[in-house]
Amino acid sequence: MARPKIVVTNRAFPETLALLEPRFEVVSNPSAEALDEHALRSAARDAWGILAFMPDRVDQALLDACPQLRIVACALKGFDNFDVEACTSRGVWLTIVPDLLTEPTAELAIGLAIALSRHLLLADSHVRSGRFTGWRPTFYGRSLDGSRVAIVGGGRVGQAIARKLAGFSCEVLMTDSDPVVEAPAHARRVDSVTALRHADFVFLAVPLLRSTLTMVDSDWLAQLPRGALLINPARGSVVNEAAIAEALESGQLGGYAADVFEFEDWAREDRPRVIEPRLLSLADRTLLTPHIGSAVESVRRHIELDAAQNLIEALDGKRPHGAIRELRS
Repeated sequence: MARPKIVVTNRAFPETLALLEPRFEVVSNPSAEALDEHALRSAARDAWGILAFMPDRVDQALLDACPQLRIVACALKGFDNFDVEACTSRGVWLTIVPDLLTEPTAELAIGLAIALSRHLLLADSHVRSGRFTGWRPTFYGRSLDGSRVAIVGGGRVGQAIARKLAGFSCEVLMTDSDPVVEAPAHARRVDSVTALRHADFVFLAVPLLRSTLTMVDSDWLAQLPRGALLINPARGSVVNEAAIAEALESGQLGGYAADVFEFEDWAREDRPRVIEPRLLSLADRTLLTPHIGSAVESVRRHIELDAAQNLIEALDGKRPHGAIRELRS
């Protein structure tokens, strides 16, 4: 009897493949480049499961092309590129890995804030240029120490950022905190208006939902003190990048650091196809990284293995532990 077919859409760790290959026929993309829409449909048309990654999109059209599909196991946390309703109505499990990305994402957010506020990229470039001849009163920035920090979003990542800020002697204001989850002792829950009006640093830690789509627009940015710094490790489309650029050009926003960008949110039909060009040109006021929030090797290994375990559980007839919703009967 033929073994169920599994498609792994991106280059995976050997441990992930070793877990799956004894049980399934595994078709694995060996490249770090994502499969395009046509290639994914072709590969998965007779597959029982897909191990999916950030660049993938699963919608009704893909499900129609893959009638045997029973599970889409995502090696990620933010599932806005995956149609939950379509999967659920078709009896296809959709699973995520909600916890393992939290700490490295929060760690990167703190790193982005420090690098942006202390002009580390500009200072490094200056030294490498050969112009550095010894100490000069240049590259003065600002410090997290003694500052007021607003964290917009009180979920896992927001809570983790708050915990990591404990060592910086800064005032931490948290908005949208889950009342069931106790905020860190050094953090204070406030309404969003209070947080934004008094913040030196603002960290975005909200998921991409209809209510948060381009939430950070010109009106939102106008609430900040002039020159505040904004750090986005969350989702690109939480912000309007054009509005960010305008605020940087006017000086309303002192700096913007981002690990995520609007063009990555594939499920948005109206998404930009490139990063806002002004964010790239304003190198003295921006710090941009290529979606590396969870790019810690040991973490990524565990994320893939967790996603693979969801696949195994589903195809063994069990409820996969990372399921977003129960399937409809």
